[in-house]
Amino acid sequence: MEVGLSTGWSASITVDLVNTATHSGDRLRTTDDLAGFLRSHGESEPVTVDADDVSAFRALRERLRAVFETDDEMQAARVVNELLDAHATRPYLSNHDGAPWHLHASAADADWAGWLGARTALALALIISDGGFRRLRRCAAGDCAVVLLDTSRNHTRRFCSPTCATRTRVAAHRARRGPVS
Repeated sequence: MEVGLSTGWSASITVDLVNTATHSGDRLRTTDDLAGFLRSHGESEPVTVDADDVSAFRALRERLRAVFETDDEMQAARVVNELLDAHATRPYLSNHDGAPWHLHASAADADWAGWLGARTALALALIISDGGFRRLRRCAAGDCAVVLLDTSRNHTRRFCSPTCATRTRVAAHRARRGPVS
């Protein structure tokens, strides 16, 4: 079930998982949604999931969202530590199923949510310990629920997309100009 533990890949799937629920809807409602999500992130067949897996992923998603959305670093650290405690094991090397050597951070018998819980918690812990909490944030557009990992050199990325940045800047400009007569 687990491919190599890479911080970049793990950070990417963490952000992508949280962003399966935004103002535009929930893209993780069914077993087909979850299986498609896992396949789109490199999981090979067979990807067999059930309704319990969907529920567990949705719960994990909300725990992870809290890390991106809080301004309280202690609370964010508490959530990451709880996820590490619940899902992570002592890392070990594996080359199962003919795969090249790679690192596992979850129990060999972990379910899908336990596997991803360990990966995402470890990735967030590494990101936070390397660059601090300021790299994890919600898009600065007030009407956007997308979270992002700021990988810019000076940690100044505020928006998830040029669309959100433009929309916010245009609204601020119009507010400064006042009503048009």
